[in-house]
Amino acid sequence: MEKVIIIGAGPAGLTAGYELLKQGGYEVLILEKTDRIGGISQTVRYKGNRMDIGGHRFFSKDDRVNAWWQNMMPTQSKPSYDDKILGTVKNFPEQGPDPETEDRVMLVRNRVSRIYYAKHFFDYPVSLKWSTIKNMGFATTMKAGFSYLHSVIRKLPEDNLENFYINRFGKVLYGMFFEGYTEKLWGRHPREISADWGSQRVKGLSISAVIKDIFKKITPGKNKKVETSLIEEYIYPKFGPGQLWETAADEIRAMGGEIIQESEVQKINVQDGKIVSVVSGDKVYEADIVLSSMPVNDLIASIDGSAIPQQVQEAAADLPFRDFVTVGLLLNKLNLKNETKIKTLNNIVPDCWIYVQDTGVKLGRIQVFNNWSPYMVEKPEENVWIGLEYFCREGDDFWNLSDEECIELAINELVSMGVISREDVLDSHRERIQKAYPAYFDGYAHMDEIIEYLNTIPNLYCIGRNGQHRYNNMDHSMVTSFEAVKNIVNNVADKSNVWNVNTDEEYHEEKK
Repeated sequence: MEKVIIIGAGPAGLTAGYELLKQGGYEVLILEKTDRIGGISQTVRYKGNRMDIGGHRFFSKDDRVNAWWQNMMPTQSKPSYDDKILGTVKNFPEQGPDPETEDRVMLVRNRVSRIYYAKHFFDYPVSLKWSTIKNMGFATTMKAGFSYLHSVIRKLPEDNLENFYINRFGKVLYGMFFEGYTEKLWGRHPREISADWGSQRVKGLSISAVIKDIFKKITPGKNKKVETSLIEEYIYPKFGPGQLWETAADEIRAMGGEIIQESEVQKINVQDGKIVSVVSGDKVYEADIVLSSMPVNDLIASIDGSAIPQQVQEAAADLPFRDFVTVGLLLNKLNLKNETKIKTLNNIVPDCWIYVQDTGVKLGRIQVFNNWSPYMVEKPEENVWIGLEYFCREGDDFWNLSDEECIELAINELVSMGVISREDVLDSHRERIQKAYPAYFDGYAHMDEIIEYLNTIPNLYCIGRNGQHRYNNMDHSMVTSFEAVKNIVNNVADKSNVWNVNTDEEYHEEKK
């Protein structure tokens, strides 16, 4: 039986472990650095309330992923708590669990995400509704329209993220809705960031895609293609994404796999070009196969016994990340008014995410956990439970703020924006996540050389977001594991299929 070590108990690592155990013939050990399961897709519990770190819609254009999720947690067949109270009608499967009596269940949720700009709501992605024109004003709308037409006629070279956005939205909309937010997210101006990020995160999304989507909705026909950023419905675990990954971890243990938490990998020993063991603390684990979802820079630094080219060492050490802070606030109410036709408990705004474009505040995004799942909130009819998302760098001034200082800053920003009143804050909690977002500048320019070196180690497979230094969605991270396991089982040496997940222009772009 071959010994497989998987580094990281996030979506990629857990998917790989489960799939290998399902195949049989493998002894699986997962080493997780932290005391939590799920990586960035974890769910944090705080005094009866739950926080989704980063927000995770469960939607994929890959049927393997959808089937995997359904196997772990089937979709509801009866209304959830809020749907029952509001009388909301949704299309459920005929067979499935009742979320009011069972916990291992996926909920069907409405996707509502909007941009909050100049104290007005705009659809995200930007739409061509009357409300958009009204909030922008006639003059700005005309400028945006002519700017977009100019971008259609005169395309800029897509050698950076700024030009990528301008080509799809025009310079005016880019300046309003993308420039400032992108700089908040990455800490760099978009012109300093590779266009690769845009091609992987907003492939196919543009003003023309929005127009096509409008016409598809008003014209008959089946098998319509859907852009990921334009979906209107998704599924979501009853108690947040961490519930699904904790369930997967339980299944792995039940099949004989082992997961050791608080077990950081310090060294990966290589002999004769192959990995022979992995060191964590004072333990040495023999390995026939290693699947790594640890950050690429840490992976390269941990390899011992292999001649790593100097350029690869330097580039890997220079791979950048953005770190992440979420501040949870438990509130009596929000000051934002629900002016949509979507019914919600206590008539709060229906948004899952609210993108904050205002460059006068550091806040990047607001999550309204009530709208992800009513079961994320201890008293959903009485309180609003929100997450305030901040992007920073480990060790910078914001990261080093005390819990009290960070929470005070967050409250002050929301008050200044008119989103809340200070007296409505009931409780608060801060979470910090290292290396949440692999970035596309600095050492990333040499990523091809790093991959070329890693591929010289035949029994090493790099999977997941940080494992490939690629800003993948959760489903893409899972697919890297599907592909790696397929190669392992079939003794396929070429790893291009593993690395190419979510890089091809058409990959996962359209579901027919």
